[in-house]
Amino acid sequence: MAVAVTAQTPADVARWWQMAGLAHVLRARLRLASALVLLSFVICHLTGHIFLLVSIPVASYVAGFLMAVWWTTTGALVLATALLAHFLNALWSIYVRRTLRLTRWEWAQVVLGLAIIPLMVRHVVATRIAQEFLLTSDDYTSVLLRHWVLTPDYPLFHIAAVLTVWVHASIGIHFWLHTKKWYPTWRPVFALTGLLIPTLAIAGYIAGGNHILRQAEENPQFIENVLKNARSTPERVAAARRLERRIGAAYFALLLVPFAGRAVRGLAYRLRQPPVLTHSNGQRIRILPGATVLETLRANRIPHASACGGRARCTTCRIRVTQGLDHLPPPSGLEATALARIDAPEGMRLACQIRPTTDISILPLLAADVGAADGLVRGGLEGSERLITVVFVDLRASTRLGETRMPYDVLFILNRFFAEMTKALADTDGHYSQFTGDGLMALYGLDAADPTIGPVQALRGAREMLARLAQLNQQMEAELRLPLQMGIGIHFGEAIVGSMGPPRSQIITAIGDTVNTTARLESLTKDYDCVLILSRRAAEVAKLTLPDKLHVAPVKGRSESVEFYALKTVPDVGG
Repeated sequence: MAVAVTAQTPADVARWWQMAGLAHVLRARLRLASALVLLSFVICHLTGHIFLLVSIPVASYVAGFLMAVWWTTTGALVLATALLAHFLNALWSIYVRRTLRLTRWEWAQVVLGLAIIPLMVRHVVATRIAQEFLLTSDDYTSVLLRHWVLTPDYPLFHIAAVLTVWVHASIGIHFWLHTKKWYPTWRPVFALTGLLIPTLAIAGYIAGGNHILRQAEENPQFIENVLKNARSTPERVAAARRLERRIGAAYFALLLVPFAGRAVRGLAYRLRQPPVLTHSNGQRIRILPGATVLETLRANRIPHASACGGRARCTTCRIRVTQGLDHLPPPSGLEATALARIDAPEGMRLACQIRPTTDISILPLLAADVGAADGLVRGGLEGSERLITVVFVDLRASTRLGETRMPYDVLFILNRFFAEMTKALADTDGHYSQFTGDGLMALYGLDAADPTIGPVQALRGAREMLARLAQLNQQMEAELRLPLQMGIGIHFGEAIVGSMGPPRSQIITAIGDTVNTTARLESLTKDYDCVLILSRRAAEVAKLTLPDKLHVAPVKGRSESVEFYALKTVPDVGG
């Protein structure tokens, strides 16, 4: 009997990727929610330990208050569900990764997370599980007695478990929040809290243990009475140990599942012909089926930025897909949210989220060693050739200001001048790009959907600058021997625009022939004794018909001369 096979349509594929993106979002939210539930429980538990520094009765009272919710049936179910969800999510994360080449902090979080259950299983079984299923009755006194007197080698084990849980949680919280703009301000508070809670909790645990040791030495009946009140019998202890071994065996069996699955999947993949990824550095590497671009790069030891570990939070792994974009599903889920946050242009994707099934070529947009703060840079500003309007402004005869004035007075005048110029830029949609000694460079059309609007905006900006300069001269008339004057050059053309400079102090600026030409035009305002030099191309884009004579001048480093208008006033473009 023949079985009909229906080919998938593009709409079917799109729906499948949309569902996959939704599942990814739900899994990420479940991971975060379960982690926060577990962290809440740990904070409540360790806070009770801190009060052991005061006394065991006080710690018991505080713990009874803080842990009241967790001791209910509902609280226990929520906690158990969160633990199971977090653990299964960790196993799934191991399975879906196409490479285990991780950064050091990612390995630390994975290893510490997987170590928590083996370290904590004895304590959990001997307390909560034993109470529920073996009918024991534990409190701080009985737990501390069991740890410090009956099993004196256990306290170090327990302290290691506390530190493992806390460090794992701290890494997770840090890499959840470190992409938030407000986090650097509050980071010292988080760091201090993260240091004090486990330190004081361990100190309280040791203080309580020493108190129990003293009581056991002073009162021969103490141990027997505590065990009797806790309903702890040799049979129940043996049953708890058997349960502990079974849980440990089940845990390690489950732990092997994702690794076994990876081995089977790897064997199947080796029988296929995988697609090829072409990096901008010229390397061509095979993509493991189902692997993200980030995983493929890591597997081949190619450095690539990823401050959040591939969770679509930081956007530092952003790339431009130069070939193969049409064969990728559109952004969805976490990737779509992250790209929208930085106003990413078409063709920009996150290397940690796309899983190519055909050949692809990519260009990394950020350096491999950038941090989370660099991920806040808007998309499209990493450096690209585009049309832009460049404006150069220069304060005339600024050196004469210092001839009869103190340096502080000169600095005061220059700061007033720059303050007025930047206000003019802000009012006319200009972008302050660079400080050039006694002048500045600005960009227009940077955020415009149509860059040809730039020359008109720049002319409005020039008129606003001159008006503000006139007001400034009037305000500082008593302080100035001569009125301040300036020259303005405006040109429109192609330039490389993006965030440039040292990693910690980058600015959004432009470089290229258009910038050099604009600087040359501004310098000509002195020769032609005018306030504005406007290039012919900028005038044409602004749709101006000027009666003024068209001039020509050479530009250093440029074979062709530039045509321009030397204007005594700024032409009216409306607005």
